[in-house]
This record gives sequence, structure tokens and C-alpha cells, in this order.
Amino acid sequence: MVKAAVIYEKGGPEVFKWEKIEVPDPGPFELQIKNTAIGINYVDTYHRRGMPHPWPVPELPLVLGFEGVGIVKEIGENVKNFTKGDRVAYALPPHGSYSEERNYPAEKLLKVPDFLSNLKDQDLAAVMLKGLTAQYLLRRTYVVKQGDVILVHAAAGGMGLILCQWGKELGATVIGTVSSEKKAEQARKAGADYTVIHSKGDFESVVKKVTDGEGCPVVYESIGRDTFKKSMNCLRPMGMLASYGHASGAPDPVDVIELGMKGSLFLTRPAIMHYMAKRNHLLESAKDLFDILGKGKLKSNVNHIYPLSDVGEAHRAMEARETTGSIVLIP
Repeated sequence: MVKAAVIYEKGGPEVFKWEKIEVPDPGPFELQIKNTAIGINYVDTYHRRGMPHPWPVPELPLVLGFEGVGIVKEIGENVKNFTKGDRVAYALPPHGSYSEERNYPAEKLLKVPDFLSNLKDQDLAAVMLKGLTAQYLLRRTYVVKQGDVILVHAAAGGMGLILCQWGKELGATVIGTVSSEKKAEQARKAGADYTVIHSKGDFESVVKKVTDGEGCPVVYESIGRDTFKKSMNCLRPMGMLASYGHASGAPDPVDVIELGMKGSLFLTRPAIMHYMAKRNHLLESAKDLFDILGKGKLKSNVNHIYPLSDVGEAHRAMEARETTGSIVLIP
């Protein structure tokens, strides 16, 4: 028996129950992992509350989470290229990371390269999902090029800070939106050239000024309803709105004719399980992520660490916007 944070109903952070669960022997093509650090992502709150989301959520009772770092404890039948004791990382469904131990499919598991041996487990756990997401957003959803001006919402959050750093490394000019001066400072340290505090400025006006009225080739939209329409206004003709999150609620429906009227815009709701559906795509993206981590060009910004048993408090603080950077749980 191991301890895990289990939910039996959808709702607020109080629905987590810290209790013992049985982890069976790994099945064929599975491994059993002893988690050493577990990442928290805002999408976890959608699943806890039962909000609509592209990722399928299993029936209750449920152990949430799908990002972590750990050690291979047991190996099921037909598993190749892994051995007991391997340091591994993961960032894709199925759920189950909010647990001391778990079983996980080998086809989605990543072996951590030796050149990252000095990177702490907590730092790696904080960037797996966000780092792989940033990789496809910056390199596949829209290929960011030297000289591009990009708009990043929630620029001081765990995801936003990674987009700022990686976007800057690719040669982009980064405009980031934040909710406070403290968060603006963090975004600037991560590479944001311009920051806009929502209560004090208008990001649409800043975009128009910085781009001489042209607009951005891409907007990374993670807030949703509160910013979605204005984000569309920030795009240049044939620009891409990558709506990968909706912290303020799902955006209102979009009239496809409006996309044409605003400049033949592109709108996508990207999700990692589609971009990483094939193992070769997962490995290619992970190589990009591991390489930039190894070069020291990407920091995880772990600003909050909680015991796994306090996951409810971690969710509460994240939803109350009391956190910056990444949050990690330690079993």
C-alpha cells in the first residue's frame, strides 16, 4: 500500500483525500515508478472541478496528475530499453501522479539523460509538461523566428516563464501580461521585453505600439474569456491564436466569418496528447527540451514546494493567483 491524494467527487481543493491505495504489479508494456517529485499544472484544476477540456478524464474515484520524475521500481512484460533504477520522467496521461508510486505506460515514459544528472528532480518535474508544451507551441503550432514579436499571457506563471525564456532564446521580442508589478519583474527576468499589468495597462495598445500597428504573428492565450477577444485584435493578418488554456473560463464561441474579417486569422486549441501521440514526436520534443535544459538556457523557476499530502492547499494557492513560477509536490 502507498499513500495518494484521491478525489471521489468534483469540486474545490477540499475534495482531495489523503489515503492508502493499492498499486498492482505493472501490466504488459508498463513500468512501476516510485515518484520523487511531482509537477502541478493549472489543467489539474480543470480536471478536479470537472471543467470541459480536450483531455479525457477517467471516472471517479481518481488520482489526478500526469507529470512527475522518479525511479523505475518494477518492469512489466514486453518492456524494452528500461531497467530497474533508471531515472525517468513523464508528462502525458494517464492520470495518477499524485501518488507515492504508480504504474505508467512505457511508450510514454522518458529516460532522463546523464547530462542532466545535476538537475534536481524537483526542477525537472516542474518543466516536463510545461516544457514539452512550450516546445510544440514555439516550434510546431507556430514556428517562432528571429525578430518575431510574440504575446504571452500569464507571463509570470510556470508556463509563461518558460515561454518567455525559450521565445527569447529563439530571437523573439516578448510581450508578457501579468497581474502585479512583482510578477512583471519576474517576467522581465525571464526574458519579457515588455510587460503589461492588466489593472494598469492595455496589452492591445502595447502590441500595436511595439509592432507599429501590424500586430503579432502569434498570441499564446492561456487566460480565456477575459482576454480572448482582445487577443484576436493583437494578431497581424494571417496570425495564429494558440488558445492552450482558459483560467478565467472558456471563451465565448467564435464566428468563423470574424476570423476572415479580422485578417484571415488562424485559431487553434492545441493539446499535448495530439502533438505527442506518436513516440517519435515525443522523443524529438523531449530532446529539444533536455538540450535547452542542459545548456542552462531554461530555468524551472520552482517557487513553491508542498508535501504531496498538502496538494489541496497547493491547488487553492494556485487558483487564488498567490503563486508565481512552478509548483512541485514532494511525496
